[in-house]
Amino acid sequence: MSTRSATDQHLRDLALLRRVRDRIDREYASPLDVPALAADVGLSAGHLSRQFKAAYGEAPYSYLMTRRVERAMALLRRGDHTVTDACFAVGFSSLGTFSTRFTELVGMPPSEYRRRARDADELPSCVTKQVARPIRNREAPGVRAHLA
Repeated sequence: MSTRSATDQHLRDLALLRRVRDRIDREYASPLDVPALAADVGLSAGHLSRQFKAAYGEAPYSYLMTRRVERAMALLRRGDHTVTDACFAVGFSSLGTFSTRFTELVGMPPSEYRRRARDADELPSCVTKQVARPIRNREAPGVRAHLA
């Protein structure tokens, strides 16, 4: 394969990956699975997962879970959603799975996050969103201290 055709293929793959990422961002609350996402762009599930992780740093399913938790955090900060309401509003079908994923990404259970967010001083939403973004695998341990 020539360098030009390899580059062209790489650009086509990136466009497909962007379509998948945009769909996850847009339809995060819908039931989405990797095989269906892959089929929609004409890739195998394994190839999509490998390429997506190489391009965005996490697999499509992990990216979906991160987006859902991020949206749930926003709902819980607003204070007009219970943990159960937020769980189902962002596309989780199990409160237990939601709580586990939330705790894994945020470092505290959703009920604790909601309580702390409610008790915290009001910050502009753009600041809160940036500071409170979920971090996978606790890559930045001290980041959640702002809600303490």
